[in-house]
Amino acid sequence: MKPLKRPVRRGLLVAHVAVSVSWLGLTVGLLALGITAFATGDPATVEAATRAMQIFGDWLVVPVALLALVSGLVLALGTPWGLARHRWVWTKFWLTLITTGLSVFSLRPGIDAAAAEKAVDINLVIAPSVATATYLFITAISILKPWGLTRRGRRLRFSASSAKSVDERSPRQTA
Repeated sequence: MKPLKRPVRRGLLVAHVAVSVSWLGLTVGLLALGITAFATGDPATVEAATRAMQIFGDWLVVPVALLALVSGLVLALGTPWGLARHRWVWTKFWLTLITTGLSVFSLRPGIDAAAAEKAVDINLVIAPSVATATYLFITAISILKPWGLTRRGRRLRFSASSAKSVDERSPRQTA
């Protein structure tokens, strides 16, 4: 992919961070609603909490998750970080892909079932808890950028440095 121009990259980075933080916030909201519905004995509170979770799940979580995935993928492919050059980027990509899939194929159906039955089991507390921990981990590695290069990243860096040293010697050989 062609490298992104600076204004486009910066705008996309702002959008990616905003969407990712929104995804974290929505998940914390789902966790609070899940705990409320699970812990209360009041049927009206359970119904209100599950209906609110259904709105979050149906209208917000999936589009925000997909936007975070797509914007992160475009950033990875359009910047020198690359998708598979650095372990932290590669880890973020796979965790985002997995959690997006789980949001679409597991969390939403679980919320819909709880809203239909007007009852919540512990899964609607565990799923947002695990998702929140995952998003916090993704945020931490985005800031800290640990672990260095992947094997592919080392190979690309080595080949780039080899090409650079050949280019530097070329003028001397012609003189």
